[in-house]
Amino acid sequence: MPNNHTSKLNILYRGPLESCNYDCHYCPFAKTKNTREELAIDKACLERFVDWVGEQPYPIGILFTPWGEGLIRAYYQKNLVRLSQLPQVEKVAIQTNLSCKLDWLKAADQKAIALWTTFHPTEISIEKFLQKCEALRQLDIRFSVGIVGKKENFEAAKILRTQLPSSVYVWVNAYKREPDYYTKEDIRFLNEVDPLFNLNNTIYKTKGKACFAGESSISIDGNGDVRRCHFISNKIGNIYEQPISEILAPAACTNTTCRCYIGYMNLKSLNLEQIYGNQILERIPV
Repeated sequence: MPNNHTSKLNILYRGPLESCNYDCHYCPFAKTKNTREELAIDKACLERFVDWVGEQPYPIGILFTPWGEGLIRAYYQKNLVRLSQLPQVEKVAIQTNLSCKLDWLKAADQKAIALWTTFHPTEISIEKFLQKCEALRQLDIRFSVGIVGKKENFEAAKILRTQLPSSVYVWVNAYKREPDYYTKEDIRFLNEVDPLFNLNNTIYKTKGKACFAGESSISIDGNGDVRRCHFISNKIGNIYEQPISEILAPAACTNTTCRCYIGYMNLKSLNLEQIYGNQILERIPV
């Protein structure tokens, strides 16, 4: 059983899926396709994981972080609905480009399901994306909206923030591949779009720092192998081979730096629970 103060386990799940219907130039999975056999393996891995979750006696939060787009697959939709209805699942969320149909969400428990959506300007018009967002609002589904903070996306970021209601959080992922990419004026603008932009526009020095990763938050792959987080490759156990209580343990970060939200959200010194509360997985401030 999780041994932190909340007795809740957060899981970041990433199965073998490696395919996407979008063609974003910065993504290695742009317009890639899995074979039928590969999709069948991914489906079997997902269903086994969901079965395992259903057997656990403690509260669980889950964020799916697929390499590509999961929600265009009916078996992802079906299993997210199933997870949302399990009594021990407090939260199930997934990163998505929102290109799928949304009717399946009617069957989900609205209190448990949430979407982490990203707008990709080269792949869909902002009008169509905003229509999707409005459909989510009509379905009473909680969601955040994000965009990559490249300079060519600034105008789209501004439109997202002005067109979406203030109750919808719009986040900007800082572009960190080029040093000193942003001017002071850029940073001021991006903070107007996303008041938490500076949190993301930081490369955290994490070597030896206390982290919830491995203690109350873990990364699980399709085989059930457990790692402390997506960015630490060392395997610490397998959920199908041993009780979770034998896997979880507090440990300091072994990486030099942390650059990504799904990593630094677990950094204890940031106290991000004060900002996101129980909505940290779907990236929605309370």
